[in-house]
Amino acid sequence: MIRNFVWCALGLVLAASAWAQAPRAVRNAPAKTAAAANQAAQKLAEEEAQRGEWSRWRGPAGDGLSRETGLLDSWPAEGPPLAWRTKGLGGGYASVAIAGGKIYTLGERGSRTSLICRKVEDGSEVWQTEVGGGDGPNCTPTVDGELVFGLTHGGDLFCCNAGTGELIWTKSFTRDFDGQVPTWGYSESPLVDGDWLICTPGSREALLVALDKRTGEVQWKTEVPAGKLSGRGHDGAGYSSIVVGQPAGVKQYITLVGKGVVGVDAATGKLLWEYDSVANGTASIPTPIVAGDHVFCSSGYGTGSALIKVNRAAEGFGVEEVYFLPANKMQNHHGGMIQKDGFVYCGHGHNEGFPLCIDGRSGKEAWRPGRGPGTGSAAVAYADGHLYFRYQDGTMALIEANPKAYKLKGKFKLASRNGESWPHPVIAGGKLYIRDQDELLCYDIRRQQR
Repeated sequence: MIRNFVWCALGLVLAASAWAQAPRAVRNAPAKTAAAANQAAQKLAEEEAQRGEWSRWRGPAGDGLSRETGLLDSWPAEGPPLAWRTKGLGGGYASVAIAGGKIYTLGERGSRTSLICRKVEDGSEVWQTEVGGGDGPNCTPTVDGELVFGLTHGGDLFCCNAGTGELIWTKSFTRDFDGQVPTWGYSESPLVDGDWLICTPGSREALLVALDKRTGEVQWKTEVPAGKLSGRGHDGAGYSSIVVGQPAGVKQYITLVGKGVVGVDAATGKLLWEYDSVANGTASIPTPIVAGDHVFCSSGYGTGSALIKVNRAAEGFGVEEVYFLPANKMQNHHGGMIQKDGFVYCGHGHNEGFPLCIDGRSGKEAWRPGRGPGTGSAAVAYADGHLYFRYQDGTMALIEANPKAYKLKGKFKLASRNGESWPHPVIAGGKLYIRDQDELLCYDIRRQQR
């Protein structure tokens, strides 16, 4: 079974935004094949790369893979040149989204949360709009054409005009959907799928919800039936973001909530399946990787990692565990995982970022060099054959995405460290963007033409 499982290297999930122009009936119908879904994801990601964009956290396909090329394949000791740096973004662990020549992020300014728009040329401010209160935001905005969406630490969901910052509509996860604010705040980046916005209030009445992206009108809610999501883990939303897949031939929204990984019918919001072996009682964080009928998932706090297969069952859907890796073999805390050519790369360990590569099909270790170039956890992205590791201590590292051998291609200390260096790196338009609390750093990582 495992031998016949073929991973798609550049299309792990159906990119929801690729359906944006489709009629509602077509948009919610399953793709004819998983290959067609993957091709749509790849096309959208390639188009964004050509425009120098990164419209959502972990990119348009939600997989952390940038399709940019022509980037440096090694770094000098001092690192790539710093193109510019800017301040005034406020507090929080949000990363950035890039679209239409603009940078979008969230920041806490004087106990209020603002959506902030900056220019890609120099980081200068275009506009800022207050969108709610609460502590420093974790959500990275999602840009969809003329609209931009986001979520505050306390669960205020909003839609703004991407050009002017005008607030169009808001919803409250706590007041409107009976959600409970997680220990470290709501953190997901909302998913746009055609006419809908999909997000995770986390209550048993509305685990996930689909809203009309233009008005905020509710399309469906995922109700958790009695006896479901009653095992391991914690109640409510996790800290993951939703991806789209086609397990068992049915279009689904897949995410990691407090009680484990779940699959929800994209057309109706019905809870189809659950898997709780990677849930923990504190915080379930990494976004799952989806490929065909298979889902790779992990969490920290001494939990572990697993590859599962979603099947049709007599009474709906079932989950088969292909393998489980205990925490000492692989656990990803909150830096995310990258799948490339069938291999999974990540920073392994709770509050650690030990570089690790495993064969995603079998769970067999490819390489594990030890501590690695930095300390603390590592947020990871991929572009042009390389992994970008951002360590908690402010170390930035370039590692070749090669399962045959661990190859460090450069490292340097970031120009600022105003707090834990946790926000995920973004590669867009030949630039490396690093959000650091009130500051934003922009490095030029283009390979010079000879």
